[in-house]
Amino acid sequence: MPSPAKSQPPRAWQRMLSGRRLDLLDPSPMDIEIEDIAHGLARVARWNGQTTGPHAFSVAEHSVIVERIVGHIQPDIEARWRLTALLHDASEYVIGDMISPFKAALGVNYKDFEGRLEHAIQVRFGLPPRPPATIKSLIKKADRACAFFEATQLAGFSHSEALGFFGRPPPGLDLRIEPLEPVEAQARYLARFQELMSAPDLKPQRLARPRPLRTAR
Repeated sequence: MPSPAKSQPPRAWQRMLSGRRLDLLDPSPMDIEIEDIAHGLARVARWNGQTTGPHAFSVAEHSVIVERIVGHIQPDIEARWRLTALLHDASEYVIGDMISPFKAALGVNYKDFEGRLEHAIQVRFGLPPRPPATIKSLIKKADRACAFFEATQLAGFSHSEALGFFGRPPPGLDLRIEPLEPVEAQARYLARFQELMSAPDLKPQRLARPRPLRTAR
């Protein structure tokens, strides 16, 4: 007869500092808080930590820069799409920043898992679960531009190598990237989120207190 410990299903949720328990297999918008996202992303290193300087370059800082680049490329873009840009890597507060080759090696199941979490985050903050293709393309362009500057300034890539991998940044864009301490990166991420959420086309979502974790499947 199996022991009680062995008869229990493996834990598939994570407890957040907010008190929320996020079911990783079935993530609910009810269990997502921006404070948890900002805290986590400020402590997740881009480039697997292989960057210069006393601090890792965090996904939180990267996200703030990408949102700024989106505004540089398309200054009149709606606030909701700028918020989408700020949240474009928000799922990494749970799954970490996996480099693209590793994501490819893991295959479709990983992409499905990531997609479910991304959709829950979008819905939590009043955004369409699937942004229009034009918006996704714009954010990807900004993401690659940011990666170009990260690669050449922090990750040891030559200018020609970075051009080959990420393409040429948009005209007129010139960034100087300095990795921030986690507390500062977290604060800037939260501050930018609050600025965007004050826009007329965005409304904060009021959600109930943490719900009990579902254990039955």
